[in-house]
Amino acid sequence: MSLLNLFDITGRKALVTGAGRGIGRVLALALAEAGCDVSILVRDIKNAESVVKEIHRLGRKGIAIQADVARREQVDKAFAETAKELRRLDICVNNAGISIQKPAEEMTEEDWDNIMDTNLKGAFLCCQAAARIMIPQRQGSIINIASLSGIAVNVPQRQAVYNASKAGVAMLSKSLAVEWAQYGIRVNSISPGYMKTEMTMSSMAHLFPAWESLTPMGRLGEPEELRGAVLYLASDASSYVTGHDLVVDGGYTAR
Repeated sequence: MSLLNLFDITGRKALVTGAGRGIGRVLALALAEAGCDVSILVRDIKNAESVVKEIHRLGRKGIAIQADVARREQVDKAFAETAKELRRLDICVNNAGISIQKPAEEMTEEDWDNIMDTNLKGAFLCCQAAARIMIPQRQGSIINIASLSGIAVNVPQRQAVYNASKAGVAMLSKSLAVEWAQYGIRVNSISPGYMKTEMTMSSMAHLFPAWESLTPMGRLGEPEELRGAVLYLASDASSYVTGHDLVVDGGYTAR
């Protein structure tokens, strides 16, 4: 196989959670542009229409399924529908996540449950559902979106629970990689740094100068700059890579 062909994922079937906007949307469209049919899981189905239309414009099949990743019955139903519509599942990108900004002493039990249920439990349930499809296939790539927040405490934000949840996502990925390697399933994570998304620009823009000053490259990342990382981990170019956390953060965690 030629070098460039290692990155060819034309015809593969993918699922992306939290793909109604932001990073999830960008990654779903990136996989479609690379030749995948894509199923997107969203909590609010209204956010999915434009994404599916764009997938179709790229010449690929796209379906949208409403599901809360923290609810097992909804996850299992969504993955079953994906497998039925796409006939198989080669790539699963678990991106759905939430963050609550509060001092640790003010975090409520409900805050803890909401963050952990979506970010960590949700990632596990989706990994589990994906593996049940991929194990009989004896192949598949699962990519979990973690965060630099799971590696280093980012300041001046106060989000201890979010940080803990993302550290959990990275370790979950390593653990599942070891357990499922025997089935030909690779499990990796991506830890993005500070990114310009709809969420950060609408509620955290006042933090941008501080983030930029702490990042060696001196700027925030664009969600589009994660496309190469996803393509690499989804493709045969990373055929011997599993249990790895790929950090894309402009040098923040190296500082």
